[in-house]
Amino acid sequence: MLLLCLGLTAYFVHHAINGRHGFEARSRLIERSALLEFEIKSLEAVRAKLERDVALLAAEKPDPDLVEEIAREVLGFVRPDDAVVMAH
Repeated sequence: MLLLCLGLTAYFVHHAINGRHGFEARSRLIERSALLEFEIKSLEAVRAKLERDVALLAAEKPDPDLVEEIAREVLGFVRPDDAVVMAH
């Protein structure tokens, strides 16, 4: 009887630590949660910047600095007085 109790106790302890819902699984979920929280924060920062850009472009008269930045970075435009250096 004692051997049976020890065996059942060992079985339940093993599954409490290593099982699907055990302490190790909980630890992995906490680590993953921290990584996802970091990713959410960085994506929220990107979203805030995009919302700011949209608000500046959606105005009746768009911000000229933002329009120039988009024309240069996204569309690859340059001003007539800019010197263009191309690397091979």
